[in-house]
Amino acid sequence: MDAYLPWVIAVVLGYLAGSIPFGLVVTRIAGAGDIRKIGSGNIGATNVLRTGRKGLAALTLLLDGGKGTAAALIGLHWGMDIALIASLGAFLGHLFPVWLKFKGGKGVATFLGILLGLAWPVGVLACLTWLAMAAIFRYSSLSALVAAVLAPVYAWQLAPRIAELAAVLAILVVVKHHQNIRRLVAGDEPKIGGKKQD
Repeated sequence: MDAYLPWVIAVVLGYLAGSIPFGLVVTRIAGAGDIRKIGSGNIGATNVLRTGRKGLAALTLLLDGGKGTAAALIGLHWGMDIALIASLGAFLGHLFPVWLKFKGGKGVATFLGILLGLAWPVGVLACLTWLAMAAIFRYSSLSALVAAVLAPVYAWQLAPRIAELAAVLAILVVVKHHQNIRRLVAGDEPKIGGKKQD
């Protein structure tokens, strides 16, 4: 049991860090109301943008990504294995925060933050993929999906030790975007800047 204690501590602390709902916190502090009652009700940066406060959306993006990066970097002090499990914990914390009855965000920013912390070249490529897709097609969800799906490929080529984790997180991102995928297929997904986009 003692041999697994560091893993347990890493995943629990990672989860607690990841479960901080920064989108909800920053909008409330700024007096923008409860983000869960705005737009899609999601606590991520895309929905925060619907408040019309671009600064709050950018701050949410940085904080949600930052908690993933922090979990990865702190974990790396005890080795890659601990970093991987801490990163997984942080990601699950964001998706399923106990404080919000396990109803969290879709994990894109936290996923990118984790990649930047574990292997920055992989994270940079994933971020550039998101930006390129967004610039070309103007769909936030499509950009997130393509970046997530390609991230394990980038990892396999550049940092094989994180490829399996990247694949697991990518699958979870795709699952959390199931409604967006349906709208994309139906042609009903609003583009970036649309009132109902998420």
